[in-house]
Formats: sequence, C-alpha cells, structure tokens
Amino acid sequence: MSGRFPIEDVSPVVSCGRYPAKAVVGELVPVSALAYREGHDALGCNVVWLGPDGRARPFTRMDPGEPGRDRWHATIVPDAVGEWMFTVEAFHDPYLTWHSAVTKKTAAGQDAVELANDLAEGVRVLRAAAGLVPAAEQARVGEAIVALGDPTLPLARRAEPALGLAGLLWAHPVRELVTTGETYRIWVDRERALFSAWYEFFPRSEGAVPATADEPARSGTFGTATERLPGVAAMGFDVLYLPPIHPIGRVNRKGPNNTLVAGPADVGSPWAIGAAEGGHDAIHPDLGTPEDFREFVATAAEHGLEVAMDLALQCAPDHPWVTEHPEWFTTRADGSIAYAENPPKKYQDIYPLNFDNDPDGIRAEVLRVVRHWIGEGVRIFRVDNPHTKPVDFWHWLIGEVKRVDPDVIFLAEAFTRPAMMHGLAKVGFTQSYTYFTWRTSAAEMREYCAELVAAADHMRPNFWPNTPDILHSSLQHGGPPMFKIRAVLASLLSPSWGMYAGFELFEHVARPGAEEYLDNEKFQLRPRDWAGALAQGRSLAPFVATLNRVRRDNPALHRLRNLVFHDIDNPALLCWSKRDPVTGNTVLVVCSFDSHTVQWGNTTLDMPALGLDWHDRFTVHDELTGASYDWGQRNAVRLDPYLQPAHVFTVPTPTSAAGPRGGTASATKDDARWTS
Repeated sequence: MSGRFPIEDVSPVVSCGRYPAKAVVGELVPVSALAYREGHDALGCNVVWLGPDGRARPFTRMDPGEPGRDRWHATIVPDAVGEWMFTVEAFHDPYLTWHSAVTKKTAAGQDAVELANDLAEGVRVLRAAAGLVPAAEQARVGEAIVALGDPTLPLARRAEPALGLAGLLWAHPVRELVTTGETYRIWVDRERALFSAWYEFFPRSEGAVPATADEPARSGTFGTATERLPGVAAMGFDVLYLPPIHPIGRVNRKGPNNTLVAGPADVGSPWAIGAAEGGHDAIHPDLGTPEDFREFVATAAEHGLEVAMDLALQCAPDHPWVTEHPEWFTTRADGSIAYAENPPKKYQDIYPLNFDNDPDGIRAEVLRVVRHWIGEGVRIFRVDNPHTKPVDFWHWLIGEVKRVDPDVIFLAEAFTRPAMMHGLAKVGFTQSYTYFTWRTSAAEMREYCAELVAAADHMRPNFWPNTPDILHSSLQHGGPPMFKIRAVLASLLSPSWGMYAGFELFEHVARPGAEEYLDNEKFQLRPRDWAGALAQGRSLAPFVATLNRVRRDNPALHRLRNLVFHDIDNPALLCWSKRDPVTGNTVLVVCSFDSHTVQWGNTTLDMPALGLDWHDRFTVHDELTGASYDWGQRNAVRLDPYLQPAHVFTVPTPTSAAGPRGGTASATKDDARWTS
C-alpha cells in the first residue's frame, strides 16, 4: 500500500492474496475494505478493476456501510472468463467535506461573510470537478461555480446549485491524496462453474445384457448409452459425468461386491485403470472407439448435456506406466509395488502414483493426458481422490490447463479433513464435493451451509445425496420420502448438485455392514428398466425434473452467497430463501427432515431478506403443487412426508424490485453518504 490512508481487511482475498478468489461471469461480486482517516474530513473509496485483457473497467465507487464502522462496500460484475485484478483506493473527498461543512454551518445560521472561505473553497473544488464529469453535465457545474462566486445572490441561492451536485460528484468525484491498496486477483469462470446439475451413470451398464446360462454378460457401449441421454436430459440435468472409460486391469481384478477373486467374465472396477489395450488416454474396447466417444459427446451436447470425465490418477498393475515408468510408483522392501490402502480397506487392483521420484515426468504425462481429452471435447473433469496427491501438483496442473483453456472445470472428489478440502479449492479446483451427505438434521445442515457461504470466495460446493461409493443410512432406511427430501435439500440449497443413477429408482439396499450399495455397480453391470419404472410410477424422475426446472427458471437459485435461513420453531424443519438482487426473484423453501411423520412448524421470516417490509402480506406460489397461500412474517406449515415433504415457494417481486423496499439501492444510501 502506498499513500496517506490505511486500507485494511480487503475482501475477497484468499490466503492473504496467495490464491485468487472465485467468481463466475455475471456474478455480483461483493468487494469490501476497512478504510479510515484522521479528523472529520470526508474519506472516499473506490475499486479499480481490470479484466483479463488488461483493460480497466468502469469506475466503481464504494458505499459506506454501517455508520461508525469504516467498512466500505461495492459490487463488481465480471463479464469475461479469466483472471481479473482489483485494487481498493482511498482518497480525500473535498466536495463531500465541503458539502458537509456548508450544510452544517448554514443550518446553524451562519451568513455569507462567515462562509466566505467555504464559498471560495467550493469554487476551487468545482473547477477541479468540471474536467471529471461527463460533457453533458459540465454546464451544471459551470452554473454552480458562477452562483458560488456571485456576492449579489442570497447565501441559499449561491450554495444551492453546488449542493445539488451531490449525486453527480459521488459518481465522478474529485480525488485528492489518493492511497492505493494492494492488488488482488479474482479468477472468473463460466456460469456452469457455479450453477450446474450433474448426473452420473456407467456407460457399460446402459444397454448391457445380463449373463444367461448360455451366454456371458455383454457390456453396454457408447452407442447403447446414447439411448439414455433423452431420459437424463428430460430430468433437467446439464452435466453428464462418466466414471473412468479406460481399459480395466486384469491383474488382481476385483469381483462382485469387492471380492478378491474375479471370475473370467467379471468386468472389474473402472477405477483400476490400464491394461494391455492402453492407459489413461485410451478407451475400453467394450465401450467403443474414439470415434464412438466423440459421437457420444456430440449427441449429449444436442440434448443440452456436457460430458464430464473422471480423472483418476492411479493405475492397475498391468497399466503401461508400471513397466515403462516403475519410478512413478512406491517399491516396498520386498521389491513389489505397493497397492493402495486406506486401512483396513485394501485396493489390491490399484497402484497409487508416487509424485516424489520423478515429479517432472509425472507432471508432463498427466498434463498430456488432460490435454488429450480436452482435444476430444471434454471441458469438465471430476477428479478422483485429489486429497491423496500433492496439493502443489494440483496448483500447477490446473494453472497450466487454464492458461490455455480457461473454461475447463475441475470438481474435487475429496471427502477428507476440512483443511485439505478447502486447500484444494483454494489452489484452483472449480467445485468441491462436501459433507452434505452426512448432515442429516436441520441444525447440522443450517450450520454447515453457513460455513460454506462464508467460504464462497474460494470454495463452490456440489451437493450429492448419493454416489457409487456412498449410500447413507438415511436413504437405506428412510423410504421414498427421504429420497425426495434429500433431492430438495441438495438441489435448492446449493447452486450445483448431482445424483448417481439409481437414486430416481429409490435404490437403497446396502452391502451388510457398509455404507455402499449391494451388488455395487463399480464391480458389475447394472442394467435398469428406466422406462418401465417411469411408466409404473416407480420413478422419482418427474419430481427431479420439477426441481431442476425450478432451479433453471429462478435466477435466485443460481447463486450461493444469497442463502438466508429463517427461524422455524420445529427442529425437524428447515426454512431458507434465496433472492436475486438484480431481478428481485425470490424462492422460499420449507423442508422436513423427517421421512416418517407429519411435522408442523411456525415460521418467523426475515422479511427484508425477501425484499419485503416487516408488516407485508404476500402471496406465495408452491412450485411443487401449484397451490397459492397468503403469507406474512409468521405462518403455520404442515409437511406430510408421503404427500409433500417440502414447500418450494416463489415469492412475488415487490414493486421496487431492484432494491430494498422504499426505493432503489442507490437512492436509499444517499442520506448516509452526505451525513458526517
């Protein structure tokens, strides 16, 4: 920092500026800083911000926050993908200082003689301002200068034109003694980095033919998996995530339900990557050819689906890297290569990489693999277990990829210690898996979401109610209502959410003693009768489609920072809202956590958070049922898990949609600006 005035505690700043904060194109990014000065003269603050092209964006003046706190606020809206820079500046505002002094002195009854020096100072300030305001406003400034300098006019008429320039000179201030703070970075991604709906399926299960007495099972292909795309698109998803599609190792291949010995027809785990047919840049021959994959990606795009690929940096024992680069693995005392372990779990079919023996070689190869798939049309990578690889490696890899392809998205699949999860987000991961699955009470969920909102400058959550690895006990024992409850929570609390195939069919049978599916699809083919379940009313797909439609149609649900919780007197219920400050669009949700019992509750709504006054009555429209209700601050709610476990209300936009009730956002701050 250089200059006269202290500028402290700037936000958004991640790890003291070591890493860039995060935003997406079109997002309202709040910038704040603590800035203050000596004495009673007026201080002004502004944000200087530059786009990835190095071009400065329009001057953004900061508003004072709560009186006496010296906290300044502004909002910037990036309009391009890439790295942005911003700096907070503080300055002496001579016009605001003059305005305050003249207003107070005239109110105290002082006359023109007593204000002679003040009037002369006003002329000086306005002459400096004349060159800063737009050409169309220069005449107004000139007229005010003439009036201030005319001793024949009454004091009020001399000062009035100059005092009336307050709004103009707020937007185009005279700045003296400018102090420049530190420069900080914001990485801006495309919209899908923050707002997305993911669906995961195994291509090999789509169109697979189960084994018979006469024929072995036959894997699905990219061609047969294409037939599932309309169903996924109809549910409103926009990202289709595929587990690894590479050749699967034969050495130490696992059998059904993770058994140690596989039969000759067992397909093995897709995460045991690599065989004689190739490694991370190859496609399993049962799925098809590279041309088939490209066609699959193109067809998915025609259905509004972007394909995400799994990036799992591990190898089967027969992966080509094992023989070509044995130094990339850990050798045990007996000379064997160490397989993966997470005691007491053992993964005999997987060799983890050792990043310390030849870090440059591994980095170059992984970057080559990622760029290969980018060349095949993949712009989203779900990264498997990134917390088991060096953090500095991810910082380097993601930086190298985004330097050339800034629109690529990386999702971190890391269920581990909070410091590591946040650290991975800070070094560049676009989105992050979370502890959502294990937050099963309203109080836990409220507390956890508050933590995530507080970390929104660096971490973007993606909520998943299930994965191939995780079948929580709440889904095992909660019945169909719990599937609805978890879908509501995942899709409407977080801007990004996802679900693994089978969730819509209420699959809930777990392997005894484990938090994962019986007959797990990781180790065997799982063809499903999607059409039959839908026709027979045994599918949650229509409900999921409604949730994704509500998400798509309501801009308030596209963001994380705007999440507000409201009080409700039943601990089995959670009430929250999101409001878009640009359009005024507001969604209010009340959801039960009880999948067995009817629950009643009484709300106490934070009405200003809904854009309303405390005494307002308003009509809410339930997007799940089509019913409408007359509501106010306090309302009684009844939720039946079998009929309707949640209300998803849209709230009508107040007349003054773009700002708080009573006026626009800018107008309501005028009094604070001119009072000292």
